[in-house]
Amino acid sequence: MSPAAAAPAFFLAVLVILLVCRVVCYAMGRIGQPPVVGEMVAGVLLGPSLLGLLAPGVQEALFPEGLRPLLYVGGQIGLVVFMFGTGYEFSLRSIRGSARTVGAVSLAGTVVPLALGVGVSLLGNQWTRLFRPDVSVVVSAAFVGVAVAITAFPMLARIITERGLAGTRFGSLALACGAIDDALAWVLLAVVLSMHAASGGPALLTVGGAVLFAIVLTTVGRRLLGRVMAGTRFGGDQRVLITAVVLFAAAWFTDVIGLYAVFGAFCVGIALPRSETAEAVLAKLMPIGRIVFLPLFFTYSGLNTRFALLGDPGLLLFTVVCVVAAVVGKFGACWGAARLAGEPPGVAVRVGALINARGLMQLIALNIGLQAGIVSPSLFTVLVVVALVTTVMTAPVLSWLDRREGRAPVSGNTDEFLLGAQSFPKS
Repeated sequence: MSPAAAAPAFFLAVLVILLVCRVVCYAMGRIGQPPVVGEMVAGVLLGPSLLGLLAPGVQEALFPEGLRPLLYVGGQIGLVVFMFGTGYEFSLRSIRGSARTVGAVSLAGTVVPLALGVGVSLLGNQWTRLFRPDVSVVVSAAFVGVAVAITAFPMLARIITERGLAGTRFGSLALACGAIDDALAWVLLAVVLSMHAASGGPALLTVGGAVLFAIVLTTVGRRLLGRVMAGTRFGGDQRVLITAVVLFAAAWFTDVIGLYAVFGAFCVGIALPRSETAEAVLAKLMPIGRIVFLPLFFTYSGLNTRFALLGDPGLLLFTVVCVVAAVVGKFGACWGAARLAGEPPGVAVRVGALINARGLMQLIALNIGLQAGIVSPSLFTVLVVVALVTTVMTAPVLSWLDRREGRAPVSGNTDEFLLGAQSFPKS
């Protein structure tokens, strides 16, 4: 597809995606689901599971193969901007003194689902053609384990902010544990990719690059951002420009080392000084990235999902078993670890419910596995179902817990569901 043909095709695709996402978000909001769930569902509906099934010609016209890389890049922009804002909201003070809980929950939330994912995938491969024949069983099973162990950190963050939980203890604990879980999972994913490529390079690059990134950001990056936000010599547009340069540089580096762009963006958000000037910068950067570009990624993932494959009884049975194992491995293990660490029952169960959401990051990992030739179409579809179920169940579980304890559930109004509103509290 030539650039001249790609431009109008891209604009039309974005138009359709935005309209469908808003309609589905509104519908999901009426039943208590956050906008992020609506965007996930909309992405699947625009793929071969529905639109491609009912009107394959229309789907091909809207999303031709040559257009999909543009959708992917647009989605990455939305993810990076959103995670930058999430990092800014993340409060390290709220988890100060909670190292024991964070460590225990993060370890349990990684090791238990990893082991269950490996075991379940080996069992499921005996029922149906689950693994690719040209990929070793060890690599395939390890990939499933890592995918099941991943927490949807951006989705977790978005659910927390949309429900007004960012300042709560369980919300802050879930964010901290989710961040650590995903960092560990991405290192493990790099190990799996190294195993597939028969090379230790990717894993070494990820670990070494992460250490270098942390050093540079906490020294040079934090000072630079502090001077830009505090200095009177910089105007509003200049602050936005410099912040965007630092943000995309961090996203580029963490993406190159295999830790993924969203972690670089999240860390830059944490490093950004809390001030009125910083909030003004976020107010300019966030809306377009979050509202316009973020839905593109869900559609890109939906184009690779084929629910028709679940017509195979063996694959359907494996899907059910995989969902159960995923919930037990994350929800159950994180709840148990939090209780053992001394957290109250209400905090522990909410931490487990929040960390159980996998949606976005699992979709990212699946796309990486698909591009690397590790994941088969059937396995991709099964794990998309896991991502959907574990994410969709989060809001109802939290609302049920609120009702049981006599609290008023936190939910957005219609405008918030339509716009995916996100606030940035002043500190």
